[in-house]
Amino acid sequence: MIKDALLKVIFVPLLGIGLPIISGIVTYKLYSVPELVAANFFFILTSFAIWAGCNWIHVSLRPLYSPVSKLYLKIATVCFASALYGGSIGGLSTFIWIKMSRETFNWNGISKFIAVCVAAVILFTLLYEILFLSKEREIDNKIVDQLDKERSQAELQALTNEMDPHFIFNSLNTLNHLIVNRPQQAHLFNNKLAQVYKYFLINKTRELISLKDEMEFIDDYFFLLQIRHDGKLHLHVDLNEENNKAMIPPCALQVLIENAIKHNEFTEDNPLHIKISMNGHYIRVSNNAKPKPYAINSTGIGLKNLSSRYRIISKKNIEIEKGRDNFTVKLPLIR
Repeated sequence: MIKDALLKVIFVPLLGIGLPIISGIVTYKLYSVPELVAANFFFILTSFAIWAGCNWIHVSLRPLYSPVSKLYLKIATVCFASALYGGSIGGLSTFIWIKMSRETFNWNGISKFIAVCVAAVILFTLLYEILFLSKEREIDNKIVDQLDKERSQAELQALTNEMDPHFIFNSLNTLNHLIVNRPQQAHLFNNKLAQVYKYFLINKTRELISLKDEMEFIDDYFFLLQIRHDGKLHLHVDLNEENNKAMIPPCALQVLIENAIKHNEFTEDNPLHIKISMNGHYIRVSNNAKPKPYAINSTGIGLKNLSSRYRIISKKNIEIEKGRDNFTVKLPLIR
């Protein structure tokens, strides 16, 4: 039930004083000041009895009806029951008042008092229903939002768990080769590989990280790729300090770099050029396109995963532009 302490403090005395004035049930010139004070107190008690009884009716009848499918029937029933109760208490109160006071029995005054009580009850019943339904809708929205957030977090976790950096096998083979042939390079390679997997472990469950942190990770990651592919890859970065304040899902750039390597062929004479830049409201990752002439074993999870993560986190979609000579993915900027 709505917390109505403030409404009760204000309107119970106001109605207790106002109802006799409006209905004319009290002839004020017949009474002394103490008697008028007692009369007002009597009608304030009447007002309180009507208010408390109507509250009980609201609480008792509300669970009996579905808040959506029978909304108007519920409101009509609550109004009818409350009006019947309020009119009955109002009528009983006037009879007691006339019996106790110096008033002359008058059906017109009694009827008017009952009518005013019924009108006030219906008015406040409708007010209460509006406030209650608004509160109920607010609570429902909070529940829906919470469930949606939990669903999104569950989906995000599932998508994140799909991100298996499969280059581990090739990286270990490369490391094995370096240990035998270039021990000094192997030590550096091993440190970079450790930094890459430290990044994976630390940020696996996070929704967003700074672009600056992602770029530091990309530096380590691309170092491993360059050694593995003997310098057939080139990375061009066109970002400034202001750009680094942007946020990005962890490993978003890594997915795009990995995707470019997986789908294109490249040599020392024709290396793969990958460029990371910012343009308007997007982070652009582009590469020169030279698709492999043979079918590759790809699950297609990479871009789908990244697109789903962006929809969950920012309600925005990534954009993919396929040109004859270039392939570009635009990631929405998150501040």
